[in-house]
Amino acid sequence: MGRVALVIPVINEGETIAAVVRDVPRGVVDVVIVVDGGSTDMTAARARQAGAVVIVEPRSGYGAACLAGIRAMPADCQIVAFIDGDGSDDPQDISRLVSPIQSGAHDFVIGSRARGRREPGSMAIHQLFAGHLAGLVIQALYSVRFTDMGPLRAIRRDALERLNMQERTYGWNLEMQMRAARAGLSILELPVNHRRRAGGTSKVAGNLLGTVKASWQLTVTMVRIASQLR
Repeated sequence: MGRVALVIPVINEGETIAAVVRDVPRGVVDVVIVVDGGSTDMTAARARQAGAVVIVEPRSGYGAACLAGIRAMPADCQIVAFIDGDGSDDPQDISRLVSPIQSGAHDFVIGSRARGRREPGSMAIHQLFAGHLAGLVIQALYSVRFTDMGPLRAIRRDALERLNMQERTYGWNLEMQMRAARAGLSILELPVNHRRRAGGTSKVAGNLLGTVKASWQLTVTMVRIASQLR
């Protein structure tokens, strides 16, 4: 089913992005698109050197970067996958996520860090709790159970376009899961391994302000999407 594009949203991941891009399984992924949200280090240059297409998204926000990456996809790419650029997820897992979509068995496949093997210190308790709580709410609303809101995921391009994604912040992943569940997509959750970030500092879990801001954005996103999808 068509070619596969991988979107990697980044800000100041110069220490890790080259290794992430090089580790992408090129027998599965045809185009790697790194979306730079305003880095002040060597992120963009190192991504290009590693073989990625690099675009700059001047509007801030994780979701804004993901949307920019989708717009930059070649027309013949019918599957889009997402991964973060910090090295915490294994790019080799992309093959496992894409395969059920290519076979036509599923529309949307998400990697669950909660169900996989986690390196000590790779995820904080509040991150695991947030994924668990969001999963319970989505199950109550749409009868679809998730255990995580992790970045590693793949989806059919036409299915994603029908979801009409709007979120520009860290609520992007949650919005996709809620809209996919409400739309009745065929969804599969697979366990994936998770590592401590290979370098740099997390924009969300790395400090108290980032954690509080992300938590607020997730709460607002959940309420807004639930209201829209009644």
